Amino acid sequence: MNAEPAGSPGDILVVDDTPANLQLLTGMLKERGYKVRPAPSGELALRGALVSPPDLILLDITMPRMDGFEVCARLKADERLRDIPVLFISALNEASDKVRAFHAGGVDYVTKPFNIEEVEARVRTHLELRRQRRELAASLERLKELEQLRDSLTHMIAHDMRSPLTSIQISLDMIEPLIPPDNADPEGAATLKDAKACVSTILEMIEQMLDVSRMEAGALQPRLERGDVAETVRLAVEGQRVLAGRRRLTFEAGGALGADFDAGLLRRVVGNLVGNAIKFTAPDGSIRVSAEPRGSLVRIEVSDDGLGIPPEHHERIFTKFGQVGGKRSRGGTGLGLTFARMAVEAHGGRIGVASEPGRGSTFWLTLPLRNSRDQ
Repeated sequence: MNAEPAGSPGDILVVDDTPANLQLLTGMLKERGYKVRPAPSGELALRGALVSPPDLILLDITMPRMDGFEVCARLKADERLRDIPVLFISALNEASDKVRAFHAGGVDYVTKPFNIEEVEARVRTHLELRRQRRELAASLERLKELEQLRDSLTHMIAHDMRSPLTSIQISLDMIEPLIPPDNADPEGAATLKDAKACVSTILEMIEQMLDVSRMEAGALQPRLERGDVAETVRLAVEGQRVLAGRRRLTFEAGGALGADFDAGLLRRVVGNLVGNAIKFTAPDGSIRVSAEPRGSLVRIEVSDDGLGIPPEHHERIFTKFGQVGGKRSRGGTGLGLTFARMAVEAHGGRIGVASEPGRGSTFWLTLPLRNSRDQ
């Protein structure tokens, strides 16, 4: 793409087979400080654009051998030239001609005889729009680079933290049996228990970061095997029961649900959803998990009577590091739901949430109930 320095008025290619018109437009635009290249035919215009792509093209329609519509179509078919704005200038003033010009890819249309002030105003407008689009594209590219750098740094830090934290966890496990049952320092025992819980939480957060990175890189693919979705969900729920405390945690299933899926990934997804529900549900609250067939799908729901989530945040919570402010942001990286979304979509399923503030939340996901080989 041709890049002009800041403050440059722009490089304009003027295409017209009438010498008088070509000379008039070229002279008037040059007087206003533009760099102007005249082309008396469509063929020469295409050659000039390929050699040095302009910032804008003023294009006549009625020309011999190759008219303006064909010139514009060829420009739009070329990857290097398709983004150059084309402003048609023509004596054709029927509505059908204008519609055809816009369908060909033109951004504007001026009828002859033209007013140079009008032409210059439209040229200035479209050059400014092009400059803004370039700046936006450059900013987007820079944001992508920064995001990639952030992800690489996060992955590196998480990977490097895992080994020392695992060593701390092992050390704490070795210390715990040394505390006698009749320990006279219950506060010390409680502190040790809290330290172990904190290390486990941090290790879980690190695994989430690494898993999301592996998912994005395509290195963590589901291993599909025939199994019972209901039984896998039940095991995931039971694995969270000790964390539920006094909360009522129930599970219901509509019988065996055979499917081809990755049992390990599904257990982690359901465990993640149940763990979130436990976090944001009062100690005497309720959490309900269900799995039932819905046509060719199985639908899994995790419902709670906790804080709830405003509708405007329903999509955001499934994005990377996307957390809702306030109480819901406590105790996590914001990657658990990202991992859940990626794992479910890798199975060809969908995931979402239905929730309102103060009325609890229902996280749901659907998976294909049968693999295509069974059809």
